[in-house]
Amino acid sequence: MDIKILGTGCQKCSALANLVNEVVKEMNVQAEVEKVEDIPQIVKYGVMTTPGLVVNGKVKLTGRLPSRDELKKIISEEQ
Repeated sequence: MDIKILGTGCQKCSALANLVNEVVKEMNVQAEVEKVEDIPQIVKYGVMTTPGLVVNGKVKLTGRLPSRDELKKIISEEQ
């Protein structure tokens, strides 16, 4: 599984990165988690408000932090 956190390093972006890493470990999912901070790359995904979450090439979330349960659901749908 390929997971990208899109954001320029703001507090919410860092919180999302931490949450994703915790949930991936908790669910025992094999995933490569990458933080994308380059604005032109973020815009290529069509994300205009950060943080953004991309799972397996699909934008799943923009502009807010998900709850732990919502994030688990997003990840399990992509397994």
